Amino acid sequence: MFENQVYSGKGFEEDRGKEAKTNGRRKFMVKKISVLALAGLFALPALSVGSGGPNVTDLERKIEELSRQLEELKSAMGQQAEMNKATAAQLEELDTLDMDDLEDRMDDWDLAARFKLFGDFRSRLDLYSADTVFGRSLKNDTLWTNRFRLNMRVKATEDVEFKGRLAMYKTWGMQSAFTDDSGRMFPVFDGNVSRTPAESSALYVDQAYVNWNSIGGAPVWFSIGRRPTTDGPPSQIRLGIDERLATPVAFFNYPFDGLVLGYGYNWGNEELGSGKLRFCYGRGFEDGLQNDIEGRLADTDFAGFNWDVAHKDNRLLNLQTFMVYNVFNYPNFQDPIINQTIGELRGAGPRQNIGNLWHSDVVYQDQISDFRYFVSGGWSQAQPNANGMFNDYPAMMMGLTGPNQDNENGYALYAGVRYDIDSMNLKIGAEYNYGSEYWIALSPGHDDIYEAKLATRGQVFELYTIWDIPAGEAISKYGRAFIRLGYQHYDYDYSGSGDWNMAPYDLGNQADLMSLQMMGMDPVESADQVYLTFEAFF
Repeated sequence: MFENQVYSGKGFEEDRGKEAKTNGRRKFMVKKISVLALAGLFALPALSVGSGGPNVTDLERKIEELSRQLEELKSAMGQQAEMNKATAAQLEELDTLDMDDLEDRMDDWDLAARFKLFGDFRSRLDLYSADTVFGRSLKNDTLWTNRFRLNMRVKATEDVEFKGRLAMYKTWGMQSAFTDDSGRMFPVFDGNVSRTPAESSALYVDQAYVNWNSIGGAPVWFSIGRRPTTDGPPSQIRLGIDERLATPVAFFNYPFDGLVLGYGYNWGNEELGSGKLRFCYGRGFEDGLQNDIEGRLADTDFAGFNWDVAHKDNRLLNLQTFMVYNVFNYPNFQDPIINQTIGELRGAGPRQNIGNLWHSDVVYQDQISDFRYFVSGGWSQAQPNANGMFNDYPAMMMGLTGPNQDNENGYALYAGVRYDIDSMNLKIGAEYNYGSEYWIALSPGHDDIYEAKLATRGQVFELYTIWDIPAGEAISKYGRAFIRLGYQHYDYDYSGSGDWNMAPYDLGNQADLMSLQMMGMDPVESADQVYLTFEAFF
């Protein structure tokens, strides 16, 4: 590229010689014009007197005009001379430039340009109060949290791409879990790391996976790594993001490591748009190296399908169904002391496999004018082994029954609407969800601080507003900033939301309340939460 210009050998010297000649001609022209101009100035008075022409005033005006033009010409030639000097200096610099060094710099620029970085920051204030079934009042006047996430994308080849996200999520004034007298916040483990404020300011790997796209030129892809499995549809509507954040439906909010094999298609109909079918597999618990004996702890694995039946703009119909094999009674926690003692503290005994879980969900979301809406439903079935699921521990202690080995079915409903007022940069939304007695949502990675609203065995009402603040033009396509204000009311019908070990006791039944008292449990019956966030995406 550079050798076709003026940077080498004889050609470079010839060009500089030509430039010197050109500068000489320009200087000669200036001198010649100056002499002619002065001669004209001396000749004008004589011509004027001899011909009875213009008066002295006209002559002075013409002399001043010629003088001005001469000064402008000198100034222009001076500027040209400075430009010529600068050009000569640049040519000398290029003549001494190390071409190998330039190639190294170009490689560095290319390497940097291949990485795409973007992220978000959120500061959140929560006010929470709750009443328990036996009359306690729980309250946290102000809980401040910070969350920072950094996303990255880079291609290894034309069809192989890496995507990752680092995340920090912590409570103001703490580098560990804060006090929780409700007993419902889960300690940190693989399924909620980077998703709970019961952590430090450490930066965790939240997502890290590689996609191999267009395998063999077909609409098929393979993906493996730490999966994007949190805040799935329709969560993005309430979060104010307006684009899909994860593959699985919101009832599944569980970070895990796994793989996906997917196939994409087009309906050939504008209204139906396109679709994707994915086979998903992942691991929720690694059993490690053990003695090969009967009854040893087994790996906990996920496997199933997620199907975007039809997707067009904001319209999406998604179905998912999956199995959780070898469900644990409790996972492996990050804190070694909690990990060793939680079985005894919660009465769950040693860590063991207790059965399988079958889960199926559907969501439909769409937009009509300025209204966005969605409806979603879920079904879960616990399939216990001899250790039992949803066990009635007081009855077992009294010898009245053994571990519950019956398949237990649960269901959930979830619906919401949001109205966008573009003229005011304002969005107003409302949501409602309900969960039945044996409903199980796999959502330890929820974003509701204390308890996952979509795991509730009862009902939750939520109202919220999102205001895009007037802070000037976005610097990039990712750029935006908004304030989110919301209110949630929780009304529990049964105890143990999100848990599959203990029987769901009816909070309105006296016999069930006695069972809870025997175990020293006082679950939350109702709760109110107000949240305020300031969020920036960049």
